[in-house]
Amino acid sequence: MLTNKTATACLALGRLKKAVLLGGAIAGLGLTTAVQAQDVEVPGNIKWTIPFGVGGGTDVWARFFSPWFSESLPGEPTIMIDNVPGGGSINGANLFAVRAKADGSHWLGTSASTQYPVMLDDPRVRYDYSDWTPILATPTGGVVYVQPSLGETSDKALNALLKKPVQMAAQNPTGVELPVLIALDMLGADVQAVFGMRSRGEARLAFERGEADIGFQTTSAYLSNVEPLVEAGKAVPLFSLGVLNDEGKIVRDPAFPDLPTFNEIYRQVHGEAPTGNAFEAFRKFFASGYALQKLIMVPKDTPQALVDTYRQAARDFVHTQAFKEKAAAQLGPYTPVIGDTVKRHLDDAMSIDDATRDWLADWLQSEHGAKI
Repeated sequence: MLTNKTATACLALGRLKKAVLLGGAIAGLGLTTAVQAQDVEVPGNIKWTIPFGVGGGTDVWARFFSPWFSESLPGEPTIMIDNVPGGGSINGANLFAVRAKADGSHWLGTSASTQYPVMLDDPRVRYDYSDWTPILATPTGGVVYVQPSLGETSDKALNALLKKPVQMAAQNPTGVELPVLIALDMLGADVQAVFGMRSRGEARLAFERGEADIGFQTTSAYLSNVEPLVEAGKAVPLFSLGVLNDEGKIVRDPAFPDLPTFNEIYRQVHGEAPTGNAFEAFRKFFASGYALQKLIMVPKDTPQALVDTYRQAARDFVHTQAFKEKAAAQLGPYTPVIGDTVKRHLDDAMSIDDATRDWLADWLQSEHGAKI
């Protein structure tokens, strides 16, 4: 027969055994998780194809991101930038589509000039975005501005813009200025686009010389080169293109919180929200050219565990103070978009229905003499 003292000791011993067993189970679970994490073998060398030349915007962007990824990934792999220029990024993307391995060792950096040819059915394209999985996207924005001769305030300038023909220096009708041209047409502006500028910088110089009434620059160029003109009274901003929120809605650009978006200006002019095939074309080319301007892609058969590891590495550094400080000059006030949100927005942007495509083809031909 057990005494009270003996019974208490046995009870304590039983509890100790249970604790040991439970602790072992938890430790085993932790060990299993650690083993599973270690099972994701990141290649020691990653070749990151950039279908542009050295020193271009996408090349600089990739070289900014590569050390952050390398330091955040297991094993700190070497990330090698492989520049394959030509065809406005089509050549490099075509080669990647054919040669890239789906073992996590091959990445592709794309830009608006890689997305747009697919959307416009360019016959040179041999790649398909459905064959790739996005890791990360970085957005940018842009601002439309006019000569102060049209009006010293945005409202006065907008009213004048809608009453007289204006000239705009541009690169080409199917490049990154495409959604801007659609937006201006939807507002009812009579814009004569003078194409052939070798860069948006050259277009800005034409504006500064007074050869163009209206101009457009992406965020970084606007902040560095156009804001001084605004402060000097030599340019008047009208609207920004905006940015996409996580739900895919166009909202105000954090770089220009006081500027209305195109959607807001359209409502101001027409008294209703923009709709129809023209707006669908604007929205999709804006999304693929600005909200998702630059992308890191891998072949779709890349193991999901590796895809998740790459995305998690991005999440790990994107929200650090060190990254935010370094990224301010390179990316502006935009937070990179990671994972499934990128895929959702990209799938939507790259899918154009027949009605929208027919409208776009007719509009490009009739307004700008361009065929797709």
